[in-house]
Amino acid sequence: MKTIKCMMDHLYWADERILDVLEKSEVKNKDLLKLVRHVAVAERVWLSRLQGKGSAQYSLWEEAEDLTAIRTMFEENAEQYRVYIEGFEESELDEMIDYANQSGVPFRTSVRDILSQVLLHGQYHRGQINRALRIESAEPAQVDYITFARL
Repeated sequence: MKTIKCMMDHLYWADERILDVLEKSEVKNKDLLKLVRHVAVAERVWLSRLQGKGSAQYSLWEEAEDLTAIRTMFEENAEQYRVYIEGFEESELDEMIDYANQSGVPFRTSVRDILSQVLLHGQYHRGQINRALRIESAEPAQVDYITFARL
């Protein structure tokens, strides 16, 4: 459980770093903003599933107009994940969650695997975001775990 909590702390930190770099760079690439929003919404979708709520109301690939709403979503996600994970015991990570994906297809997945998905999905897309920043001649965000661990 300690590892999951630490990795989630890295996720919150990395999300914030990406947003800070995007704001500083003033890049207006619509596809880049759409990708950042996708990460925030995907975190929300998985959290809803963990909480036993539906997620059909969330659209994963909508256009994003500005970073303010995305930052708010990341902040709310972080707070809600912290509350969700706070009292968790290691054994609870193997509990199974029943949910439907965005297309309505039913799935059954462990809490551990869902949290791993959230962690890995975000890191994958942060890499894409950093690559796009570099293409736009902007400095990418340093979001490596080892950088976070040294703080």
